[in-house]
This record gives sequence, structure tokens and C-alpha cells, in this order.
Amino acid sequence: MRKDFLAALLLSATTLATAAQAADLRIGLQDDADVLDPDQSRTFVGRIVYTSLCDKLVDITPDLEIIPQLASGWTWSDDGKVLTMDLRDGVTFHDGTPFDAEAVKANIERSKNLPESRRKSEVKSIESVEVSGPLQVKFTLTAPDATLLAQFADRAGMMVSPTAAEAAGADFGNNPVCSGPFKFVERVQQDRIVLSKFEDYWNKDAINFDTVTFLPIPDTTVRLANLRSGDIDMLERLAATDVASVKGDANLGFAEAVSLGYQGITVNINNGEKGDNPFGNDPKIRQAFSLSLDRDAINQVVFEGAFAPGNQPFPPTSPWYDKDYPVPARDVEKAKALLKEAGYDSLDVEVQVANNPVQTQMMQVVQSMAAEAGFNVKLKSMEFASLLADQSAGNYQASQVGWSGRVDPDGNIHQFMTCKGGINDSKVCIPEVDKLLDEARQSNDTATRKAKYDAARDILINELPIIYLYHPTWIWALSGKLEGFTAYPDGMIRLENVKFK
Repeated sequence: MRKDFLAALLLSATTLATAAQAADLRIGLQDDADVLDPDQSRTFVGRIVYTSLCDKLVDITPDLEIIPQLASGWTWSDDGKVLTMDLRDGVTFHDGTPFDAEAVKANIERSKNLPESRRKSEVKSIESVEVSGPLQVKFTLTAPDATLLAQFADRAGMMVSPTAAEAAGADFGNNPVCSGPFKFVERVQQDRIVLSKFEDYWNKDAINFDTVTFLPIPDTTVRLANLRSGDIDMLERLAATDVASVKGDANLGFAEAVSLGYQGITVNINNGEKGDNPFGNDPKIRQAFSLSLDRDAINQVVFEGAFAPGNQPFPPTSPWYDKDYPVPARDVEKAKALLKEAGYDSLDVEVQVANNPVQTQMMQVVQSMAAEAGFNVKLKSMEFASLLADQSAGNYQASQVGWSGRVDPDGNIHQFMTCKGGINDSKVCIPEVDKLLDEARQSNDTATRKAKYDAARDILINELPIIYLYHPTWIWALSGKLEGFTAYPDGMIRLENVKFK
């Protein structure tokens, strides 16, 4: 009887220890991700999921230095046209196939050639990929490309299993297979994305969770309530209006980092039939709309001054910002005059907006301001992934959407403003802008690149295919039980060394 009691006690202790070791992390996202294929996707929250799912060739530090991840090192040729990259040994994909030079070659060719790929403009400079050793690749470029390493720190550098990708084709996102710290388990659209720890991960000792579940919760108030109740352990994009409340809560943690990106209104210039309208056809009307807005007031009213008003793809604090065009002051009378010059006393404009309270409130302020200049703004509230799908298809007139930002300035402008840019949903096409932005890619001299971007801004500041509004600060709230989280300017959630106390 005593033996039975001791055995039961031991079993109970073992069960409790196993339960204590189980660590399931739940993260609240502002939106649902789109397709989970690095070559096809475009959402910010999708990149958050990828940070746990798909390792990249290189990564960044919080200070924006590019560092090795799947690559162990690299060198450039003297003419800047050959990048030789050594690869980390002992890495496998989630399906057990090896990560090696052949896999890198297959990934780059997929990014270049998959019909659905949105990475084509990002790897456009790569003429060929040579397997120069089992763990070494040589990228030969058509011309020097100062942006390439920064591209490899994002989706263009995410490595997927060539075996799985070839088998699935365009449907790869239904069951993505990468080499990150967690592997794909299941997805329920608009409900959850579940990943589990990959036991053969090359850096598994830094990973402290058994599962990670990403939960799309668009309402910021609900997201915070779920954190406080313990239903989630972390949330991204805390509303600026809730910062003081979270900082004052002893049970919660807080982190923030200045963003590399922007928020604005993308205008359909020439994307299908819906682009053929006064707002899309006449830059004077877009200039009038921009002048009707008080960006400082938007920041104060909606974001309690936590963000930075903006009018360019780069924030005013960036060395790439064109100081010749500071954030314009609101000028309702000039806006009315420009609208009248274009032949209108008033004009209807439909703008898509994501169905979360922060973006909705912001656009309601825009709506009210623009009305004073003669714009009758109709807001079309949509689930975010659907908004992007309509935007890509040209089924929109204007769309309130942003960009999370990239380390290299090219990442904030080239793919949006060049004729064949992978995310050019406005379908703006100005050959001189293409020429300038392509030339900016080909120089490693900062002054030369800056001059090219400034010359492009001379044109785009009048065309306004995107009406920039502000630059956010990434704000996270997390359970007080978590420790080890580091905030990054790219807004990603890196889980290395994060754990429950």
C-alpha cells in the first residue's frame, strides 16, 4: 500500500513537472495574416508570423545592423556585382530536408519566376545564382545593388523547403514549410495560426515555448482586455491612448520602438476601371486633398502625440527625408482653389479602411477635415486581408494602408512607385521615377543615392499616388510573467530568449 502511494505521488509529481515545462505563448495581432507564402504575401502581421516560422539569410539588430542568420558570412567583389555567401551548417527544413546552397538557389529562382511572386522587384538585380560549394552560393548581379542584403533580411531572404514548394506550387501557403524555430500546425482564417516548436532547430536552446498561437483581434480595446484577463500573453500595436494605463499596471509589461514605416492613403491611379475617376486622374485633386489635412492635429487627436506627422516614405528624422518638402501645414483655402481649378466645387471619394477602431477613428478625422475643402469622403470598412485583396485587384478608389518599413530606403519606395513594382497597387508609372529609383539601387555612395531619391521626390510630391499621413511607433504590451522581449524598429516579435518567469 505504501509502494502504491509512493508510486502515485511520483506520477503526480512527474505530471506536474511536465505541465510546468509546457509553455504555450498566445500573441494578439491587430489583423489576420494573408497567405503564408513569403513569395506571395504582403501583410505586416504575416511577417510577424514568419519571424517564428521562416528563418532568413540575414537578420538585423535593434540598431539596424545586418547580421548572419542562415548565412554565416559574406563578401562582395570589388565591382559590387558578385556576392559570395557562406551558409550555416546543420540546418534542416521542417520536413527534414537539408538547407544548403541548392536550397538557396531554388528559393531565389522561385522568387524570380513564380507567377504569383511579389518578390520579383526585390531580387530583380540577381542575374544568376551559382552553387559554388555545398554551403556556399554566389549571386551574380546585373549591376551593383546596395539594397540586396536588406532584401535578404526580409521576405526575399526567407528560405522555404524546395521540396515542399515544388510539390505545392502556388498553394504552398496552405501548409508552409520553412526552417524557423517553430513549424506550422494549423490555421483557421480570422481565428488563429498555431505553430509548434521545431525540435531540430539549429538555435533551439534559445527557444522556450512549446507552441505559439497567433490570434487576430482587430479591436484594440478587446485585445488589451484579453491581455489583462490572461487569454493572451502579448499584443502588438497597443493603442497610444492605452499607454499610460498599461504603464501603470503592475501586472503588465510595456515596450516600444520607433517605426521604419508609414501610414497613408494609396490612390488608384491606373489599376483597372476603378482607377478611371477624377481622384485617380488628376494630381491637382490629390494635392487639394493632402492640403485639407492637418497632420499635427491627427497625431494629437488620435495618437496623443505619440507618432510623427509625415508626408514622405521616410520619417522627418530619417537621413533620407527630403527637407525641401517639409510636412505641409493645412491650407483649406488653397485646397478649395485647387479643387476648383480641377473643375469641382465638391467631390465624392471612397476610401477603404481596416475594421479596427484606431484606423477607423483616424480616417473619421480625415473625413471631417477633408469635408471642409469640398471632399465627401465615404469610408468603406473592411477586414484587412480583404482590403489588401481588393487593393491588389484594383477594386478600390483609395485605400488607407501603411507599410511597416525597411532597413534600406529602397524598401519604402521602389516596389510602390516603379511601373512593375511588386506592391504598386496604384499602378503609377512614371519612367523618370523608375530610372532614378533603379539608379539609387546601384550605388553604395550615400550622397549619390540621396540625390536620386530627392529627384524622385521632386516628381512624386506633385503626383501623390500615396498621400502620406504619419509614421507610427510600434508599441507592445505583454504579461508581467514574460521576460526577455526586445523591441525592434521593424516591429517584429523575435522569440529567442523570451520566456515565462
